[in-house]
Amino acid sequence: MTANVSAAQSSILEGHHRLLVDAITDYAIYMLDPHGLVISWNIGAQRSKGYTEAEIIGEHFSRFYIPEDREAGLPQLALKTATETGRFENEGWYLRKDGSRYWAHAVIDAIRNAEGDLLGFAKITRDLSGRRMAELELKRSEEQFRILVQGVADYAIYMLDPRGHVSSWNLGAQRIKGYTQQEILGQHFSRFYTQEDRTAGLPWRALDIAAKDGRFENEGWRVRKDGSRFWASVVIDAIRTDDGFLLGFAKVTRDITEKREAQRKLEQAKEELFQAQKMEAVGQLTGGMAHDFNNLLMAVLGSLEILRKRVADNPSITPFIDNAIQGAQRGAALTQRMLAFSRRQELKLEPLDVTELVRNMTDLLQGAMGPSMMIETHFPLSLPRVKTDPNQLENALLNLAVNARDAMPKGGSLVIAARLREIAKDEVNGLEAGAFICLSLKDEGEGMDEETLANATTPFFTTKGVGKGTGLGLSMVQGLMAQSGGKLVLKSCRGAGTTAELWLPVAAETSVKMEEPVAEAAPAAGGSFNILAVDDDALVLMNTAFMLEDLGHTVLQAHSGEEALKLIEDHHDIHLVITDHSMPRMTGSEFAAAIAERMPDLPVILASGYAELPAGSNNDLPRLAKPFNQQQLAAVIAKAIGVAPVANQRRLPTGDGRCSPVMHVHK
Repeated sequence: MTANVSAAQSSILEGHHRLLVDAITDYAIYMLDPHGLVISWNIGAQRSKGYTEAEIIGEHFSRFYIPEDREAGLPQLALKTATETGRFENEGWYLRKDGSRYWAHAVIDAIRNAEGDLLGFAKITRDLSGRRMAELELKRSEEQFRILVQGVADYAIYMLDPRGHVSSWNLGAQRIKGYTQQEILGQHFSRFYTQEDRTAGLPWRALDIAAKDGRFENEGWRVRKDGSRFWASVVIDAIRTDDGFLLGFAKVTRDITEKREAQRKLEQAKEELFQAQKMEAVGQLTGGMAHDFNNLLMAVLGSLEILRKRVADNPSITPFIDNAIQGAQRGAALTQRMLAFSRRQELKLEPLDVTELVRNMTDLLQGAMGPSMMIETHFPLSLPRVKTDPNQLENALLNLAVNARDAMPKGGSLVIAARLREIAKDEVNGLEAGAFICLSLKDEGEGMDEETLANATTPFFTTKGVGKGTGLGLSMVQGLMAQSGGKLVLKSCRGAGTTAELWLPVAAETSVKMEEPVAEAAPAAGGSFNILAVDDDALVLMNTAFMLEDLGHTVLQAHSGEEALKLIEDHHDIHLVITDHSMPRMTGSEFAAAIAERMPDLPVILASGYAELPAGSNNDLPRLAKPFNQQQLAAVIAKAIGVAPVANQRRLPTGDGRCSPVMHVHK
């Protein structure tokens, strides 16, 4: 009875095991006899390998192996190892019924009875294709990322251990910093910092911040292997495990030296544009004020001059008139400086030998400097000529010398030097490429601080105190240089003196063009003429008429070009027209063109307060700047009526039968 119960219990237990094995679908569980033939087959085996129990029972298990493993004898090795050691375990590729492959983990256990006889093998296989594919994909992704990081040449991307030692190195790091991977692995990253930053502890502070906050980011100077510096953008990220353990740091460095320089140049260009716009606005305002003052000073000087002639040498009156004339003349000089700053003064540009000019000015400069000052000149044996206005350049040098004198109240030396320089494009801001003479004046004065130096050429800015300077001296020099195609450069710092450099373009001409001197003719020499004076300013027109009548001429007056044209049509005995240029509705240039159409034989003199006339005007004709005096007016009339003909210049017969060209006279 007991044996029967045990047999029944054993049968029940075996049934339970069978149900349990068949219920497992994620594992292929089956039995092999000692020769490797399949003797049992669960549902999991059918699902993973594709064979039904009827198809596979009695078949050799080697059919599940891929051909390469069968040829290598892996099935036999597996059974042998399991027989000898009790278990064989591995992972590898296996075949399904349809021929597809899958990655599986396999375990083969030897089954023996109590006496140790081999009964067969239990084989368990688990399909790990999903995990294997994930591992392969991860490996592929990591490899792609490694190749990507290694291939990035514009960024230095490398890893640091928790103490800051380099543990990886990409191509960009080698290109930017100059170290090969063999040279830098294991070295501390602080060697990339400047000595100043290492002394201040910046590398270690950066790691501390990254470890605490997760990231450190900044810009600063870094050092390459060859010792050169570059401006870098740096990011350091802390790398931690899921449980927060610090594995190290990922460091990304980008060389932004060019970007920083471009940004600096952009800011500089913006500042220069702002300054240029400011100076242009001030220049327009100054030029307009000078133009209006010229008109007023013409009326004052002209009236005083005539009054001075009509009043006898009366000691009780003439000194006051002379004083008023001197004051007006000083005002005229001031307007010339204002016009110089606004670049609207009339210049007579011609080739000039600066060595000769300075030599001829030495006595004048020494007299202006005083006995406590010493002037030294350093000039090469020969220099090419420059192109500028000689008179204005003399004024500029005298102005700079006086500034140097005022900067050295206890005496000192002024060194005047010149050198030839070939300027490349963008080498000196504001100068075109070409040959230049740098004429410099260097004093031993107290110098200027940065703020004073920045404002030195600003109009009306002065440090000489009230009543001791107009603040237009350096502005005038700056305007002269600009009109000459050059540049004024001031170099100074507190306690080290000041150097003023006048950069002047070398003249293309090799000889100086001699201008015909203006004849100082008296009215009687040219006769009396009928002259039409035109100006929209009543004071200027009245003053011009007074001076003309005092010279013995008959004067007709008009306040506009339209009114003057009607007078010309009604009076056919007009010998000459003197007209202002800046008039509303019809400018002097337009008026002159209208006269040329109607009466091409009538000479015209244009008066303008600016150096340049609008496009279409004849800028090659002689000019006379306002405010002009009676002597200058008489000279230009004599030249307009009786000047010798110029080659290729249209000659106009005048009322007395002689010929003269159309003349332009400027304020």
